[in-house]
Amino acid sequence: MNDEWDIFLAPYEQAVNELKLKLRDLRGQFKKSGQRSPIEYVTGRVKPPASINEKMKRRCIKPERVAQDMEDIAGIRVMCQFVEDIYYVVKLLRKRKDMQVIEERDYIKAQKASGYRSYHIVILYPVQLLNEERHLKVEIQVRTLAMNFWATIEHSLNYKYQGCFPKELEHRLQKSAEIAFALDKEMSSIREEVNEAQSLFDDKQKRLD
Repeated sequence: MNDEWDIFLAPYEQAVNELKLKLRDLRGQFKKSGQRSPIEYVTGRVKPPASINEKMKRRCIKPERVAQDMEDIAGIRVMCQFVEDIYYVVKLLRKRKDMQVIEERDYIKAQKASGYRSYHIVILYPVQLLNEERHLKVEIQVRTLAMNFWATIEHSLNYKYQGCFPKELEHRLQKSAEIAFALDKEMSSIREEVNEAQSLFDDKQKRLD
């Protein structure tokens, strides 16, 4: 069974590795051209078999329909400094010729009841295999550092409580999500000052190098 999973997941591993490289290279292109990059950093992962099986049971997905019905077997996460950067990254992804955007979900303008905020994009990404080209679904989440901090904590607590949070904790999570978003809005209000300060710092570092 492990060999079957290895064979099934190998193309997804390839897709994640290629997309991480491409998006990190995009960040580097901004830097080399003297522009501020909207991308702070990029991570990625492939769902482990146990998580795939759990989701299949929870959503009643048949084994033969996993590749079609499960959008996040391969996942990429793009972190940004500002909310405005998120929408800029989304525009950049829509324009790319090496992927096809097939679905978008804006959980920033319409956050989840839990307080979760992020921008989700599902793409079809072509992977070149030995004897074929395969188009795989990959989910790209674009969020600020504050959103990511909150989501990471919420994910850990969700694992502990299996989605059934005590009411007090649920309320505090929702409140902390609003505080995190208030921080994002406040940082956006001084974005130009921050960008200028970072540009000056980068110039100083280049002179020292």
